[in-house]
Amino acid sequence: MRLAGKSAVVTGGGSGIGRAMALGLAAEGARVTVADRDRDRASSVAAEVGAAGGEALALEVDVTDSEAVRGMLVAARDRFGSVDVLCNNAGIMDQLFPVHELEPAVWERVLAVNLTGPYLGCRHAVPIMLEQAGGVIINTASVAGLHGGRAGAAYTASKWGVIGLTQNVASAYWDTGIRCNAICPGSVDTDIGGGLKASELGWKLRMRDDAHRPRRGKPEEIASVAAFLASDDAVYVNGATIVVDGGYTAF
Repeated sequence: MRLAGKSAVVTGGGSGIGRAMALGLAAEGARVTVADRDRDRASSVAAEVGAAGGEALALEVDVTDSEAVRGMLVAARDRFGSVDVLCNNAGIMDQLFPVHELEPAVWERVLAVNLTGPYLGCRHAVPIMLEQAGGVIINTASVAGLHGGRAGAAYTASKWGVIGLTQNVASAYWDTGIRCNAICPGSVDTDIGGGLKASELGWKLRMRDDAHRPRRGKPEEIASVAAFLASDDAVYVNGATIVVDGGYTAF
């Protein structure tokens, strides 16, 4: 119960890594706000938390909408009294498009969700955390944010941006009690790539990458790292990029 009495907000909390984070943080004692663009999925996960003896709030949130993100954090604070942990986890894929096949609309949508979303989360969470004299922000990046050939151009650029944002927030607020770290998962068994329709070149890149990939990770294996980063066990971890990939990037 490392997070007993704490309040945590998880975006993209209705499925995959976000669901595992919400359940994992709740199991550590946190009261959890499950935010997702799909209200039914958010409510389902909140019900799972409740069934396990925890307390959760479900919210429908578009992370690209500044006022919606602000409202999410205010609602969490008003319900639970604080926002101690924010997991900027919501994200989408880009169909593995290389840059010459990448339409501007796809670029803009992927950057909006994957990079502007975390920015808005930080933008609206930091003032609350400054008032509290502390808090933890955990951004879900990717091994694609460390290597150029792990995904399409838009997804790769967005995750490099998330790592830069993480380090900037950590350096700006290091003396205020606010910590900000990034988790870089490898390939994880979620539905983020559901309906993937990659181009011929995109599939060639994917198959080349698959030849050196360990087994796919489980969402819970990512969530356990988030729980550690959210806790006081990680009090001296700030501005870090934590790779959780089963050795994927070692090959």
